[in-house]
Amino acid sequence: MSRTDYPALAARCAALTEGEDDIVALMATLACEIHHSDDRFDWTGFYRNVGGEVLKIGPYQGGHGCLVIPFSRGVCGAAARSGQVQIVPDVDAFPGHIACASSTRSEIVLPVWRGGTLLGVLDIDSDRPDAFDQADADALASILRATFGP
Repeated sequence: MSRTDYPALAARCAALTEGEDDIVALMATLACEIHHSDDRFDWTGFYRNVGGEVLKIGPYQGGHGCLVIPFSRGVCGAAARSGQVQIVPDVDAFPGHIACASSTRSEIVLPVWRGGTLLGVLDIDSDRPDAFDQADADALASILRATFGP
């Protein structure tokens, strides 16, 4: 499989989520569609903002993930804390990386917003080094905005 055809993925996500407003249903659908769109994506899922600067695992595809991640730790925590996309070409070089799976080599994490409120983060891990770039970040952010709103 080649890299994700993001326009086709965006169209599928839009069609599958049209009219739905339940956050968990939206997260589950996106996790499934995104995960199966590209063989670089080894683990794809959401960590939900449950308050108290804590993220808890939400819908995902792949092996088991960490159940709880504080905003103060790891790549997911950095995305939640800063509100900025995190692209990590080598997780071993990221200070405080949380190794939920020993196979992970690189990671991208995007904050998920609705109406100015942080719902959580979308986390995608790859078993390949340097698997993600700004084009991935831009396309995934666009899908998240289209699904959850600005």
